[in-house]
Amino acid sequence: MAGLTPAEDRPEIAFFDVETTIPFRPGQRFEILEFGAILVCPKKLVELRSYSALVRPPCLSDITPRSIECNGITREDVKSKPPFAAIADNVYDILHGRIWAGHNILRFDIPRIREAFAEIGREPPQAKGTIDSLVLLTKKFGRRAGDMKMASLAAYFGLGNQTHRSLDDVRMNFEVLKYCATVLLLESSLPDELTETSVTTTTPETNSRRRRNIKTSPPQSPVDQQTQENAILSFVSPVEPQPDPFDLSAIRKMIAPELLNPYTLEGTDALDFLYPPEISIPSIKAVQVPLYQGSQRTKLQLFHGDRLLQLYCPHLKVVYGFNGKFLDSAGRRKMNFVIELSSELCDVLQECDRAAKTMSADSGSGSEWNSVIIPTRGSLDPHTARIHIPAELNGDVERYATEVHQREFSEGATIQKLVSSKPSAEELESFVNRRNIVGAYLSLEAYDYQQRAGIRLVAKKLIIYKNTLIKFTGDGE
Repeated sequence: MAGLTPAEDRPEIAFFDVETTIPFRPGQRFEILEFGAILVCPKKLVELRSYSALVRPPCLSDITPRSIECNGITREDVKSKPPFAAIADNVYDILHGRIWAGHNILRFDIPRIREAFAEIGREPPQAKGTIDSLVLLTKKFGRRAGDMKMASLAAYFGLGNQTHRSLDDVRMNFEVLKYCATVLLLESSLPDELTETSVTTTTPETNSRRRRNIKTSPPQSPVDQQTQENAILSFVSPVEPQPDPFDLSAIRKMIAPELLNPYTLEGTDALDFLYPPEISIPSIKAVQVPLYQGSQRTKLQLFHGDRLLQLYCPHLKVVYGFNGKFLDSAGRRKMNFVIELSSELCDVLQECDRAAKTMSADSGSGSEWNSVIIPTRGSLDPHTARIHIPAELNGDVERYATEVHQREFSEGATIQKLVSSKPSAEELESFVNRRNIVGAYLSLEAYDYQQRAGIRLVAKKLIIYKNTLIKFTGDGE
């Protein structure tokens, strides 16, 4: 990787995790409260070194009851601890030039590290490669452990409760990977019909017995340890045998493009949604593709590299709720709401607009182009955009084709549940209100109708954050 000198080309894998505050007002950042890491030998799968440190955030008031509920770190715990700048050298030394590993690090931990270094005016460490175990295990291990969160995986294997403290979570992550690797290796040696039966017909009672057996099993024999090591290698090595499964070229194969997106959507297209800060603007392009297989007619679609561009936006601030006063050609209410755009999302949508508008004109369309970004009233007003909810195509005028989930915190854990798979207009209006924060999985759909053309953001899935409210200023309230 560019930027790494041979002296910095270090073979150890750095498993790491950060604990942070939880933002509670618009524009607020996650502040690091704790950093923890272990260095692991990739050939022997043993811990070589560990490091952890509590960090005092710039403002202690950012540690709210909700933050404490999540990780247990209080203001008292960190008020006498050093700021991030004081431990930055240690963090840099651990991470720079190594393979980074962790659970959900692509979406959460890596952006936090980059933000923290940017805040103190320093270049962030650079990774030689990245292993996100959430992405890796969702693809390789399937949904047999439920939502694939670390707590669920640990419970599945009987490894105890997740503490949500950095060093504990890192070590639990490492153990979970070894257990998953062992299961996958053993399954790979069974006939397909036995493997399918063992995975799909396991009952909760069998799972419970399995976890009890794991917890009470004796220390591993050398053969057991070798089994785990070989199984871990199967995550990252090519199918063909290699002289040294952990040479640098083999490790880099872990970063396959289809594994780089960690955002989970129920169903088979989980990895197709990209987080705006991780999108490369120059990689966005508009392409005319066949309307359907074998068709001579085409439609415009947006791509990120060679992947269809779809977005995962975890924290959208609702500026205006649903209107629903306008009807489509079938008499169904057009349901859409307006959200405020972050700078990263705004940059992505501006490039999408530019690429799609150019392609539309090149294809001969004379329609007036409508920007997906709503024009602002003044220079200080935030950019906004509309999120559209597609109507169900079964003639039912009150049903819409967007899943609605609700997320809340309960006893230190985050719980998400489906509240409606085909909501009515009234349900949508009750779910999404002005001042709410929502998450959304979005597709970008081009249209060219009655001399008007553009792209629209269409919600495939909405996540409603229970008991979240954002404060607006200057609106007379």
